[in-house]
Amino acid sequence: MAESAHDLIFPTPVFHGKIWGGRKLADDFGYQIPDGPIGECWAISAHPNGDCVVAEGPWAGQRLSELWDAHRELFGGLEGDRFPLLVKIIDAKDNLSVQVHPDDAYAAEHEDGSLGKRECWYVLAADPDTKIVIGQRAHDRAELASMIEEGRWDDMLNEVPCRAGDFFPIEPGTVHAIQGGTLILETQQSSDVTYRVYDYDRLGDDGQPRPLHIEQSLDVVDYAQQAPASGEVTAPEVDGVTELMACPNFVVDRVRVAGEKTVGEDWPFLCVSVIEGSGTVRAEAAGTEHQVARGTHFLAPSGCGDLRFSGDMTLVTSRVPA
Repeated sequence: MAESAHDLIFPTPVFHGKIWGGRKLADDFGYQIPDGPIGECWAISAHPNGDCVVAEGPWAGQRLSELWDAHRELFGGLEGDRFPLLVKIIDAKDNLSVQVHPDDAYAAEHEDGSLGKRECWYVLAADPDTKIVIGQRAHDRAELASMIEEGRWDDMLNEVPCRAGDFFPIEPGTVHAIQGGTLILETQQSSDVTYRVYDYDRLGDDGQPRPLHIEQSLDVVDYAQQAPASGEVTAPEVDGVTELMACPNFVVDRVRVAGEKTVGEDWPFLCVSVIEGSGTVRAEAAGTEHQVARGTHFLAPSGCGDLRFSGDMTLVTSRVPA
């Protein structure tokens, strides 16, 4: 088991039905999803609301949270009471609610010890002329409360063009909304806390309006934040690698593989999502070659050695900061 224990870990995705979801997770990715509108694929997650089960290998049948609790050596001995990251694919057939997330301090105090929710979006696909909501124009709590009360959404919300390949950091306190016709890979803290500001007066599955969280939203919005004008990636690509975001909770890179590519093990663990193309990957310490393709997600544990990729593909990777 010594070598196989250092092999790559392939979680089984967890799917969540959403009133705004669609069927692209089946049609575009080939996932076996439940019937109805499915909005989210929790691809690498140990959160209680979607705790992935390992699909194969020595840890098959165990949940990712169980590995975190019982085999911390797989994660470089990191401290913490929960696996820190969550990787999703979001299929927005219709608009998501206008929402905002708290930071760690607010969530810990008001949401039963939860983590806050810093996240980021890599746009996999977007319909022509699609926009995305990032940021708001109120200068303080009183102005935002007035805009919400009067329904002055056009005055309040900052819309940005949204195209495949765009990248958007979403800091805690950012008012945001994914719009219909968008497919996104989301990397975030392991949190499921969302405060709805506006939901287009939609009814939930129970026939009632979905709850809003106006007071919490007013508490956590960052009124000093500058709204972006674009999601265009301008960071340099060095040897096929582009650093998309580095923050206190995670580092996210885009990695292009054209033939052979080695990703050195300089992390306690690495989350990997194949977003385009196909090929193989082998962890140096284990030696087993795995076929991977668009829609494959895996976790490279501590001690697995360098990752040897072969093929033609694009990856998005995430790790905790050094």
